[in-house]
Amino acid sequence: MSIAFAPNLPSLAMVSGLLAYFAGGVGLGLVYFNAIWWNARLFARSGLGVAAIALVIGRFALLGGALTLASLQGAAPLLVMALGVLVVRPIVMRRHRAAPL
Repeated sequence: MSIAFAPNLPSLAMVSGLLAYFAGGVGLGLVYFNAIWWNARLFARSGLGVAAIALVIGRFALLGGALTLASLQGAAPLLVMALGVLVVRPIVMRRHRAAPL
């Protein structure tokens, strides 16, 4: 008779996959929240309204597309990727808080 060792623990492949989604969320959050700062700079400058609107659309499309692809893998990858995006938000916003436009 064999006894399985910790059958209820997630496998190493599942944990490493979720860590990859978390890292992807962190990278996505860095791009997304830095793009907000770039967007504010574009709106502050005169004559660059079209570029600013294009950046807004691009930001939303990138975030929405990446989270949609993660959701196709299930709820856990979606939530872990969203957590990665949310974790990096205060870091990026704090860094750009005192930055001049």
